[in-house]
Amino acid sequence: MGNTRYNFTEEAAPPLPIKLLYVSSSAYGRDWISLEHTHYFTELFYVQKGNGRLHAEQEVIPLQKDDFVIINPHVRHTETSLDDTPMEYVILGVEGIRFSFDGQKDYITFSCQNYKEPLMFYFTAMLKEMETKQKHYELICKNLLEMLIIHLIRFTDFQFDVIASSPKINRECSLVKRYIDANYSEDLSLAFLAELVHLNKYYLVHAFTESYGISPMNYLNEKRIGNSRELLATTDYKIAEIARLSGFSSQSYFSQSFRKSCGVSAGEYRKAMKRQNAPKSV
Repeated sequence: MGNTRYNFTEEAAPPLPIKLLYVSSSAYGRDWISLEHTHYFTELFYVQKGNGRLHAEQEVIPLQKDDFVIINPHVRHTETSLDDTPMEYVILGVEGIRFSFDGQKDYITFSCQNYKEPLMFYFTAMLKEMETKQKHYELICKNLLEMLIIHLIRFTDFQFDVIASSPKINRECSLVKRYIDANYSEDLSLAFLAELVHLNKYYLVHAFTESYGISPMNYLNEKRIGNSRELLATTDYKIAEIARLSGFSSQSYFSQSFRKSCGVSAGEYRKAMKRQNAPKSV
């Protein structure tokens, strides 16, 4: 008899600290009331039938059968359906995760026509488990949800962050964080960020720190340091150019901030990364 054995080459990743809040199956009716709203958690939904529109942050996006929608926390949105082709979809509310997309948007739609079967399997299975509530259904749903997210990452190029989802993270703080994520290389000040969301700057510092455990300007500095570390490790740009591309006002301020954050100078960090990434001699 033949026998083929496959061994793991690395340790399996630990379970994701996420929580399925609900599974909902929705079908359009003429009594459908569509109101814009936000959530402190992420929503995933799959369009099973029909056509409609996603209204998100003043943008209107067409939806059709086999479209997949991801809406991160604190995005104002709603869905509408077309009368002649009523929309049906399944929605998951997921606490503890946030997806990362290119650009500043915190939501995305895409067609999953080519891989709808595995994705739809998880939606359908979770819906059935929630409806029947048989023994250990919560554990089964958690595992199904984790497999769904892993397949999403496999089929797409999305990244995700595990977040401390909390109702305390208000819409204004979320907007400021997203703006910093997309524009950290620009000249940003606390006054500008506060004006962006129409908040007093002292209140913004208090609310942002309470929500994320760090002040907005320290978060901005961490984003800039993170970008500079990536450039130091992967490019041959001069340090002054890396400072500029990462949003620092001067090379001296960059050098001071980098050493304080990383414990070594930018030059020492680059040398260490080159040694670490150098080809191993046989």
